[in-house]
Amino acid sequence: MENKYDEAKKKLEKYNQTHLLSHYQKLDDTKKEYLLNQIINIDFDQINKLYEQTKIEIKSDTDKIEPISYIEKEKLSEEEKEKYFNLGADEIKKGKLAVVTMAGRTRNKTSGIVDLKGHIC
Repeated sequence: MENKYDEAKKKLEKYNQTHLLSHYQKLDDTKKEYLLNQIINIDFDQINKLYEQTKIEIKSDTDKIEPISYIEKEKLSEEEKEKYFNLGADEIKKGKLAVVTMAGRTRNKTSGIVDLKGHIC
């Protein structure tokens, strides 16, 4: 186990992460072995690469947020409600995304969660 400890410590020193061994001496042998194996198997290069990618700004011409017209649900017929429900369900099945913002009275005695057909759950 001494060789594993040296290997893990060397790896941690390279990435300035030696604090991960700060309580090593307090562990029993099983936990020491487990910790060393975890440290040895960490891909710090991959972690650093992923972290650096979070700093890159991604610009896309296809991502637009813009206001849309609205329809008052109360003014829709049952056929229109069904049509819009099916349209939304089809888009979700295609993996598309939509954001719906609702304004007005939201307090009621239920949880306030609304399903795709507008029923309060």
